[in-house]
Amino acid sequence: MGYLDDNVRAVIRPVKRMVEDEFLSRPGVIGVDIGEKYTGGRPTGQAAIVVYVCAKGPDHPQQIPPEVGGVPTDVVAETIVLHRARVSRTDDEHPLVAERHPVLRGGVGIGPARSFRVVPPEVEKAGEYVIAGTLGAFVTTLDQPRKVLGLTAFHVGCVDDSWSVGDEFVHPSRVDGGIVGADMVAVLDRAALAGSVCAAGLRMGARPFRAEVLDIGALTGTARAVTGSTVRKYGRTTGLTHGMVRSADATLRLDFGDGIGVRTLRDQIRVDSAERFGDHGDSGAVLVDADNRVVGLYVAGTGPTGFANPIEPVLRQLDAELITPGVPESRRAH
Repeated sequence: MGYLDDNVRAVIRPVKRMVEDEFLSRPGVIGVDIGEKYTGGRPTGQAAIVVYVCAKGPDHPQQIPPEVGGVPTDVVAETIVLHRARVSRTDDEHPLVAERHPVLRGGVGIGPARSFRVVPPEVEKAGEYVIAGTLGAFVTTLDQPRKVLGLTAFHVGCVDDSWSVGDEFVHPSRVDGGIVGADMVAVLDRAALAGSVCAAGLRMGARPFRAEVLDIGALTGTARAVTGSTVRKYGRTTGLTHGMVRSADATLRLDFGDGIGVRTLRDQIRVDSAERFGDHGDSGAVLVDADNRVVGLYVAGTGPTGFANPIEPVLRQLDAELITPGVPESRRAH
């Protein structure tokens, strides 16, 4: 999918917002975005409302009109899944990640200390499962008393409808051999799953940390994701990957399961890559631009395509601000 000038997007955006909920209510539709229309696999140079479907065929989805309000539509088959890792001890699908960091940085693996019971038909067999995701960056709360939080995705920090403030987290995750108690580094402090935000804040314990991301370096602040710009992320599973921002207008229907169900996330950042951009276990990683500013919080995708929350609403919902080197100095590792 090509990217478009912001002025073109501004014209299409009201039309897209007018129809997106109605489109999302149709069978098979999982997202609505703005992008370049393709015909026969070739870009046309024409701006369109892009409708993501889980499969594409003559009757699927039903009756997406060829245009809305003078804006053409384009139906595109996509697979979009949450990118936490959920595995049992006997599951070989998600290999262990060999990591144990005495000083925490963005990009390290993390997971809840508690385990989760999963029963059919969600998986092939019932059993106890553990979760892994990524600790993306560190923030400090704006409410008093100020607390240092580790930033991750909601579905890593909360997982199901039985979550509660104070839930313990370990690094490495239990998926990767973390030990409950001995490897506890944080507890759940707050979370948000609404609008464009799917995030959780973990109150950090005594483990030292640095306000940087593995293989990326020190963070310099936050910024808006700019269409056509390059970004990087470091995730627990895929490590350092690169991509290009294609859109910041994606509205997605994502199945959180586990008693939470299907939720809609709006104004998501779409990133396309020439490689695998993310995978299970990468949720919670931060997207970083060329100036090492955080622009997004990675939550979902498949293969070369990833989706992320824009960072500013994440921080607003968590009532927090990003920690950069020297802020606060008393919590930095030396």
